Amino acid sequence: MLHQIIDRRLAGKNKSIANRERFLRRFRGDIRRSVTEAVRDRSIKDIESAKSIAIPRKDISEPAFHHGHGGRREIVHPGNQDYLQGDRIARRSGGSGDGGSAASKDGEGQDDFVFELSREEFMQYFFEDLELPRLIQTNLMTIPNWKNMRAGYSVDGSPSNIDIVRSLRSSLGRRIALGGPMVSKLRDLEEQLSDLNKDPDDKRPEIHLLEEEIHHLKGRIWRIPFIDPFDLRYVNRIRQPQPSSRAVMFCVMDVSGSMDEGRKDLSKRFFILLYLFLTRNYEHIEVVFIRHHTRADEVDEDTFFHSQESGGTVVSSALELMQKIIVERYPSNEWNIYGAQASDGDNWNDDSPKCRAILEQQILPMCRYFSYIQVAEAEQNLWTEYTQLLSKNQHFAMKKVGSATDIYPVFRELFEKQVTA
Repeated sequence: MLHQIIDRRLAGKNKSIANRERFLRRFRGDIRRSVTEAVRDRSIKDIESAKSIAIPRKDISEPAFHHGHGGRREIVHPGNQDYLQGDRIARRSGGSGDGGSAASKDGEGQDDFVFELSREEFMQYFFEDLELPRLIQTNLMTIPNWKNMRAGYSVDGSPSNIDIVRSLRSSLGRRIALGGPMVSKLRDLEEQLSDLNKDPDDKRPEIHLLEEEIHHLKGRIWRIPFIDPFDLRYVNRIRQPQPSSRAVMFCVMDVSGSMDEGRKDLSKRFFILLYLFLTRNYEHIEVVFIRHHTRADEVDEDTFFHSQESGGTVVSSALELMQKIIVERYPSNEWNIYGAQASDGDNWNDDSPKCRAILEQQILPMCRYFSYIQVAEAEQNLWTEYTQLLSKNQHFAMKKVGSATDIYPVFRELFEKQVTA
């Protein structure tokens, strides 16, 4: 007789949440690989909707409890026309339903283990081990973040801030201070009364007086309140300014005529992934969207991703606008400044050296990190000019993205968490 105990409770209302977290920790590597595969061929816009993932069934099993057979057993299986008692049965291998996703002849098989990740869990694994490079805490903001800090105790405050242990300790000390002498005197009177009661003859008046005094003293002790408003202690909190790691990310995209729909789509996908990463991981971060052809404009998110405007190519116009915005709104001593530029690399020959000069002399000195993504395989003149910056600027990176499957690996390489010694 086989008994199976299977826990299939959902995690709603925190049921079996400990088992779920233990499972996620145990198969962390498999889950990360499955999440990466789940988004490899997806549109980045649909990343957050990808929740069902599959991991190999290897080492995944449900516990089963059963009784051992024991003793000798003789069983007649109906329909057996091939074997007699004592015959040796060859071991089967391959395609027998022992594993994998292939079905066996009897209709049974083992598929990959499929389960649901919550949206928050999926995004956590998706952006794990990523960070903005070289992020540091800037000076205190003009309007700093305030954090409530504990600063001892006070005798007044909000009822929600009462420190129970401290209040009871104060109450106990008060009661000991007020009642201690009376308790000591009560003990002495009770001893005297006990001695008089041993020989009460001719001592009734003294006994009566002692009894009245003891009764009066007990009343005084009993009337000492267990807790008094004087005993209450409240946690005292003060507001202190905290240094804030503020960051601003500039997204610069080429929308010129040489950027066909496929290249624009690759750029959009990269920036959408970047935007999701920034808004998820950093509370105080601003994103500036800049589109450019022959003219550069600061636009909102919807226009940045969906506008159909195009024209010639003058990349320096976007870098000049970025430098102007930094000077006017984001001083480098208060902000961590990051830039990401996406282009096919096609630019006027006379303009590419100007772009390199603007980056090297004006933008990179103010930036923590600047990344350039070329959405074309051929190395254009802009790529050639930017290559000269790599050896001199460790906080500058450039990569090529040829297809949608390259976006996520390139993104992880650009924003991989730095290991500090």
